[in-house]
Amino acid sequence: MTGGERRFLPRVAPIDAYGTGGFRFAEMSHRGSLLCLPSGMHAWPVTSAAEFSVQAFEPVFAEADAIEILLVGTGPDVVFFPEALRWRFRDLKIVVDAMPTGAATRTWNVLLAEDRRVAAALIAVP
Repeated sequence: MTGGERRFLPRVAPIDAYGTGGFRFAEMSHRGSLLCLPSGMHAWPVTSAAEFSVQAFEPVFAEADAIEILLVGTGPDVVFFPEALRWRFRDLKIVVDAMPTGAATRTWNVLLAEDRRVAAALIAVP
């Protein structure tokens, strides 16, 4: 792995629980934010929506061909997703749906069960 990225699981998995600063999935526990990509589950260093940037979403862009929908868990509250980033995702033909992390996690599980081409960028919540 490069850039200090830690990969947890070489496949995607439903999220069993979230809160207290992390997530539980595939009989594992992770503290911090999480990227759920076609290549697997990854730690994500983003801790707030203020950190949303092109650089923060580079791992998603790298797998754009395999993603139709990106769910963005913005933490405990609804947060505006930057328009410049929305355009970048539109150019890659990825629909972005930003919502509080709880809703994004539940939606991830549903779309994953439906075998959709979905990814998720989830900010951990307390």
